[in-house]
Amino acid sequence: MSDSRRRSHGPGESGPLLFVLGLVVGLLCALIADRLTLTLADRDIELVRAVRNLAIEDFVGDVDSDRLIDDALRGMMSGLDEHSRFYGPEEVAQISRETSGEFRGIGVVFQELSAGRILFAFPGSPADRAGLHVGDRFLEVDGEPVEAMAPGDLRASLQREDEDSIEALVEDLEGERRTVVLHPERVLDPTIRHARMLDGQHGVGYVSIHSFSHRTPEEFDLAVESLLAIGLEGLIVDLRHNPGGILDSAVQIANRFIAEGTIVATRTRTDTTVTTAEASAARYKGLPLVVLIDGGSASASEVLAGALQDHSVAVLIGDSSYGKGTVQTLRPFAGDRGIVKLTTATYFTPAWRPIEREENGQSGISPDHVVEIGRVPRSEVYRFLENYSPPAETLAAIEAWESREDRELYARHPADVQLEAAVALLNGEAPDSETLRVH
Repeated sequence: MSDSRRRSHGPGESGPLLFVLGLVVGLLCALIADRLTLTLADRDIELVRAVRNLAIEDFVGDVDSDRLIDDALRGMMSGLDEHSRFYGPEEVAQISRETSGEFRGIGVVFQELSAGRILFAFPGSPADRAGLHVGDRFLEVDGEPVEAMAPGDLRASLQREDEDSIEALVEDLEGERRTVVLHPERVLDPTIRHARMLDGQHGVGYVSIHSFSHRTPEEFDLAVESLLAIGLEGLIVDLRHNPGGILDSAVQIANRFIAEGTIVATRTRTDTTVTTAEASAARYKGLPLVVLIDGGSASASEVLAGALQDHSVAVLIGDSSYGKGTVQTLRPFAGDRGIVKLTTATYFTPAWRPIEREENGQSGISPDHVVEIGRVPRSEVYRFLENYSPPAETLAAIEAWESREDRELYARHPADVQLEAAVALLNGEAPDSETLRVH
């Protein structure tokens, strides 16, 4: 006779069983949710694929499949906000140039009104090393006459990506011809385009920052050190018409004048990060400083201006800045196939002032002293800021060329009431807002 017994589970034995059962159910639910999400995503991708195929098969003209995808991605990003964007292959090189501060070429600036004629070569550039001088004109590049080239072809031929050398026939201002061999390479595209002493008697210097690349802090230090060597006692930093760029570069320059405390705070969807100054980097601490801003100053330039203002290490002169207080992150996809610029954070000044333009239209950073400038003078100032000032070692040759042709060959700083106000302030003429409202 068999003895059949029912085994009971006590409290100590049921716990682990329930835990395992719950874990299995949880994993199963997560798997189902993941499959559902993938299914919905697959449906979205299938919709894009179906519309693309329809256009390829039935559109009345020829269709570039890659172009269709690029346009779809552009629409996807631009629908998020005004700053997010997709850049296709044709735009990747320009984005790389703006962020790295470099481009492939020979390092020359051409004289605008003389086709193929060099205004100057940057010191240490491939053009400089090859012996190209002020006023040299390209006649042929690898045997092809420059006068037969379409607009832009000369520059393209000097910026090519292959490793081969370039043989060029050039002619100097005296009509003498010679052959030079050039080796294009990665060269600096300066973001510090103008740096000079404005008032030697009072030691007032000027540096304009066109935008912020990874190389800008290095350029800034070289410019300021060169001015210090000739008696700099007060500095004007021009951020007008500066659309921003690499945030970290603006932070580094702010740190040159701020020895401690917050420089900028950034807030993402889930986190807040505060960037603080390093005392060892504040090499220009205490240097009298005036910063020029206006409606063309945006993003990283507003971070710099706001930090300097909040720490009371600079006086801001000009107009209110643009009001772009968001951070965009660049992420490449498929090598050089495309780059996504996505808004990922909002930033604030050290005093936690928001920079982003408000709904009532109030913009970014307000100057300490308002100096208004007319539309025409502003456009002339902007045109100057976009150009490159010649290196000091080329000025004598350029001025001799100007005297010979009886015309100006490079842009000089035009009449500029905002700059004049900054110089006056550093010269000890304390302004007030009313006297500085120049129309």
